Amino acid sequence: MKTKIFAVFISIVFSSIALYAQSQLTGQLIQKKSIESTRVAGVEAVATMTIIDSKGRHRVRKLAQISKLYDNGQTEKKLIRFLSPADVKGTGFLIFDYRKKYDDKWLYMPALRKTRRIVSSENAKSFMGSEFSYADMTPPTIEDFTYNILGEEEIKGVLCWKIEIIPQDDDIADKNGFSKKISYIGKQDYVIRKAVYFDHDEELHKEFTVYEIKELDTKNHKYRLTHMVMENKQNGRQSIMKVEKIQFTPKAKDEYFYIRYLERE
Repeated sequence: MKTKIFAVFISIVFSSIALYAQSQLTGQLIQKKSIESTRVAGVEAVATMTIIDSKGRHRVRKLAQISKLYDNGQTEKKLIRFLSPADVKGTGFLIFDYRKKYDDKWLYMPALRKTRRIVSSENAKSFMGSEFSYADMTPPTIEDFTYNILGEEEIKGVLCWKIEIIPQDDDIADKNGFSKKISYIGKQDYVIRKAVYFDHDEELHKEFTVYEIKELDTKNHKYRLTHMVMENKQNGRQSIMKVEKIQFTPKAKDEYFYIRYLERE
């Protein structure tokens, strides 16, 4: 009997500790934990990006991507290369995603045999004709925004925090392409499930929905989104990113993350 009472007591104590810890979370800390939840030591993947216009016409693009963490996790380097169709084959995108400063991004265009840097003022532009922007390719700099916890909401059976994210100034809003974003972040794993974007007139612009998630690093509980959709509510277009193959590869070769490899055909 005493053993059962003690077990119940311990359960209550741990539950109370967990509830107290959650009560101390701020919107900014939840966002930080969300970014960390998908920051994997190394990943290789093959994916399909399907672009659907307002008339339902499809364009399908296949791509390979590889990423690796550097500087004790402070920097994530990522290479994306398009495999098909012929009009985009060989196009490459190299990203150095930094925690505390604006990212470095380079786009290689094989038809021109030219690499150009994507400057911060271009971040809000379309990535390869899709509804995803260059800004969507990397997590934002946390300190560039203010955060408000609006409450909780269930998204596809998962209880989430509802977080309002607002750029600190107009320049940051322009660079990221939204005046406000509402993110829905899972309370158990901190993985984002949905985001709603508002344009500079504060009108509904885009909606991002996550359909599948895979835990790649089970030891450290790190995840990757493997099926996601970005829908433009204003022009009726949508883009679907679906990962077909993915593996945890923390020892990926460093040579992948140089401009000379980006330009290799």
